[in-house]
Amino acid sequence: MNVIDTPFEGLKIIEPVVFGDDRGYFFESYNEEKFHQHGIINRFIQDNESYSEYGVVRGLHYQLNPMAQAKLVRVVLGEVKDIVVDIRPDSLTYGKSYGICLSQENKRQLLIPKGFAHGYSVQSEEALFVYKCDNLYSKENERGIYCLDDSLNLDWGIPIHKMKLSDKDKDQPKFQDHSKFV
Repeated sequence: MNVIDTPFEGLKIIEPVVFGDDRGYFFESYNEEKFHQHGIINRFIQDNESYSEYGVVRGLHYQLNPMAQAKLVRVVLGEVKDIVVDIRPDSLTYGKSYGICLSQENKRQLLIPKGFAHGYSVQSEEALFVYKCDNLYSKENERGIYCLDDSLNLDWGIPIHKMKLSDKDKDQPKFQDHSKFV
């Protein structure tokens, strides 16, 4: 596998080795030993799956300590634009965002460390999004940031009039008002 560092500390792109022929393909989406060889030592304890249609925007979500989560995300079906915002107050990239296309074609994964708000928009007709977490979901510690906050200047790749947001995501605070991640 190829591990690519981003300009954000701990945020990594993972490109698996794909073996394909006229029957299809095979790849390891996770191998603890190989991840450890690349310095990725998260202990993932929960797997999640989300199905969505074109125009759905989910996020920006995070959890406060002690229930903060690192995530290993990928797309099994379709294509999404995955976006993270660094919410670590002491980080050199605090308040900055990073976006990447994840798809069934490129099979890329994104390792998102604790301290990032995360979201994605569905670019294809439908998408199946799967991810591993290194901590359990905690409703009490769940927080979010309004994904259309002008101060973040995020490009979701979907015209606003075609975006589908949950009521919960519509009511999230703007970045300047979000619960501080410490």
